[in-house]
Amino acid sequence: MRSRYSQYYNRTLIPYHYVFAKNMTLEDLDKRYEDKKLLTDPSIIIVVLCTIIILENLLVLIAVCRNKKFHSAMFFFIGNLAFSDLLAGSAYIANIFLSGSRTFDLVPVQWFIREGTAFIALAASVFSLLAIAIERYIAITKVKVYGSTKTCRMFLLIGACWVTSILLGGLPIMGWNCIDNLPQCSAVLPLYSKKYILFVVTIFSLILLSIVILYVKIYLIVRSSHQEATNSPAYALLKTVTIVLGVFIMCWLPAFTILLLDSSCTIQYCPILHKANIFFGFATLNSALNPVIYTLRSKDMRKEFLRVLCCWGVLQSGRPAERCLVPLKSSSSLEHCTSPGFLGGNIG
Repeated sequence: MRSRYSQYYNRTLIPYHYVFAKNMTLEDLDKRYEDKKLLTDPSIIIVVLCTIIILENLLVLIAVCRNKKFHSAMFFFIGNLAFSDLLAGSAYIANIFLSGSRTFDLVPVQWFIREGTAFIALAASVFSLLAIAIERYIAITKVKVYGSTKTCRMFLLIGACWVTSILLGGLPIMGWNCIDNLPQCSAVLPLYSKKYILFVVTIFSLILLSIVILYVKIYLIVRSSHQEATNSPAYALLKTVTIVLGVFIMCWLPAFTILLLDSSCTIQYCPILHKANIFFGFATLNSALNPVIYTLRSKDMRKEFLRVLCCWGVLQSGRPAERCLVPLKSSSSLEHCTSPGFLGGNIG
């Protein structure tokens, strides 16, 4: 293992792996990347999209932090998801600027950090969705939720989300890679082991399946309760997070399919693997759509977003500056709720 780690600063290793994994000669590789020294039109579009992702999710984080009405476990989980999306946008931008011909200026440890950050952000998004589902299930099945227990559970879930994500994304740099084992190299990510990619996609798929099962159980519980299920805040919030889950699956399913194909097929027999960047580019839409979903589904979020934008001077419209700084008043029914019908806030 010592010899493998010593290769982490070998500048010739990355071109060697790319040539083998992508079934090219060095000349073919040079031709493919020679026109990519500057940003291409698709790359510029992705950079613009990622900038929007960062600004949108920063807006969500500011809204959750500054408004006491959103200081509940559910909205902190939404903030955690927004932070993972913000990290994803930042990681994608870094990836764009360090891709193409610039890839071959990196040493393996830098390459692992570049790709690992994106995997950590993806893992954090998946685990955030799981944490939201767990929180919804616990909240909806308990008649009374005690504040301290709920807060402790919230921090444990968020902490576990990030610890697990960092460990999962860091496995390749810790040694689970294909250095010194070229036949096991991924065609899409030439320093990653196919077994690692299969492992990650399997874990994510099982988690998403678990989330779907939890939501089905929650829907059954809500519909069978004595309250007006379809009009309750809990049911409205449930619809919102279900939409978030559905959009995540829709955006990431093509990329997961490509990664599964990559783990079982060589690039000679599956030339579509050359187009993997298109599928990952489509997946970046997910991080941009979540804040849009919150805005469309929540009147309170829309109002808070407008207040924040007003503070930034984007939507002053002749209003007094001090008016923009006034947050929404907290609702006692949201802060001190104890019944499942009011858990989760006013999203509808």
